[in-house]
Amino acid sequence: MTTIKGPAVFLAQFINDEAPFNTLEGICQWAADLGFKGIQVPTTDSRFIDLKQAAESVTYAEELKGKVASFGLEITELSTHLQGQLVAVNPAYDLAFDAFAPEAYRNNPKARTEWAVQQMKYAAQASKNLGLNAHATFSGSLLWHMFHPWPQRPEGLVEAGFTELAKRWLPILNEFDANGVDVCYEIHPGEDLFDGETYEMFLEKVNNHPRACLLYDPSHFVLQQLDYIQYIDFYHERIKAFHVKDAEFNPTGKQGTFGGYQSWANRAGRYRSPGDGQVDFKTIFSKLSQYDFKGWAVMEWECCIKDSNTGAKEGVEFIKNHIIPVTARAFDDFAASGGNDDFNNTILGITN
Repeated sequence: MTTIKGPAVFLAQFINDEAPFNTLEGICQWAADLGFKGIQVPTTDSRFIDLKQAAESVTYAEELKGKVASFGLEITELSTHLQGQLVAVNPAYDLAFDAFAPEAYRNNPKARTEWAVQQMKYAAQASKNLGLNAHATFSGSLLWHMFHPWPQRPEGLVEAGFTELAKRWLPILNEFDANGVDVCYEIHPGEDLFDGETYEMFLEKVNNHPRACLLYDPSHFVLQQLDYIQYIDFYHERIKAFHVKDAEFNPTGKQGTFGGYQSWANRAGRYRSPGDGQVDFKTIFSKLSQYDFKGWAVMEWECCIKDSNTGAKEGVEFIKNHIIPVTARAFDDFAASGGNDDFNNTILGITN
């Protein structure tokens, strides 16, 4: 068993144009002052990381790592959630997702996809240069608009969609493999990998690629009413990253899992700050520790009610209080009776 590392924080929801959240130094000082030990770094904002340079220059990567370390922090993982989304985009979402790409690649789906794939390959190389072994991302989606089977899905459509998704991701997975880094897909609504069934369909298409791993975020499973505890039993060998994000599901006579097109505050299922929702984190931390999870507990703040700074302050303590320092010995060692083959055979009544 392994003691989970943490607490850490995903920076994406905190970065903005006001100090201290507009520079790497400022946000590192903020995180350190709160008591975080690690930061998960999004890679689309050059104020925080130049992804291409981190991939191509070991010197730059070492300097970046050193700058973060000067605040008593570690980089836990890099994140390419936005770029991963653009690896596969159904035309129905072209306009909405164009905002995730630089302006030069908008209104040009082919060029946008090529840019996204290259970004992913840079992320593999940058992660290696930074000494990281896991990477957080999304899978993208060609099929999400068809998740409900009405109108009836044409025969072979899902098979074709996952075949194409795998075709796009295999070269990326191979690049990560060459750099010794796991790709951790956040299983998430809006992605073609949104639950265990879809992950397994993808895994089969990529020939059970050893780098096709998972970022575990139970909040998305509460909203789907999926058993997020048993999920760990099924997939613990593939879970290499962990978001501590809470959620609650309170269905009414008017709405359930689909949410009725309501705002986040008015949905039956909504994300909450750690400790304010329904997720059983005590069992989750126990399960992950039992299964020897070697990664970080990374707080992701997404709450439609609580202020982000309050969520961060409380999140540090929440994670600290849930990390289990694992035992190095059995609790009943004091009553050990020794043993060897002859002794054991005597107890069992076995004679030679």
